Amino acid sequence: MSTTEEKEQTVEEQAEEHGPVYAAYKPAKSRGWRFLIPIAAFGVGFVSHLFLGWVIFPHLLYGKKQQPIDFSHQLHQEAADESCESCHFFREDGSFSGVPKLENCLQCHEEPMGESPEEAKFITEYVEPGKEIPWHVYARQPQCAFFSHAAHVKVAELECVTCHGPVGDSDHTRPYQYNRLTRYSRDIWGWNIAGLKKKTSDRMKMDDCAECHEERKGHKDACFVCHK
Repeated sequence: MSTTEEKEQTVEEQAEEHGPVYAAYKPAKSRGWRFLIPIAAFGVGFVSHLFLGWVIFPHLLYGKKQQPIDFSHQLHQEAADESCESCHFFREDGSFSGVPKLENCLQCHEEPMGESPEEAKFITEYVEPGKEIPWHVYARQPQCAFFSHAAHVKVAELECVTCHGPVGDSDHTRPYQYNRLTRYSRDIWGWNIAGLKKKTSDRMKMDDCAECHEERKGHKDACFVCHK
């Protein structure tokens, strides 16, 4: 006779001896795999929240716009043997020109350069009517931030690629992404929503600037150095 049968016999005997209280008693059954249910529920919830936060949320938070002209940095550098300073230069007073104005483009494009659709669009929509190209600036900083290209290029002797990445090698202009709430470019917010850097030039956030300044100066700058 098994141990279980002995226990069951004992219970029946005790029920006859002590009354109906023991008659209602049943040996506890093993829960088996049921303890895994809350663990599985937690895992599913955790993965779902990660998916919503890192995959779905960025698509809702960021809008996307195409640049008015599909510009090839690579073509301009190869065809005209130009450097960054050819179009993004320092004025005589030391200020930085930033995104080129139409008059700068007209030095070469007063007449069509080739027969590409983008060139025809550029001539028709901007050159002939004398209209400035409404570029979406990837690196436009907030109004509260002060940034000097001269201090970084002329004094610190940094290469453009240090902060902007290998833009000169690009053959097309990538879409401009912006934060729907702040309206600022995603380039100054960071492409990795987890805050991790994949490469040196994948973002231009305050902590990246502070990190570089600390490495070069040996100390952190005060807030008012960069903020108005």
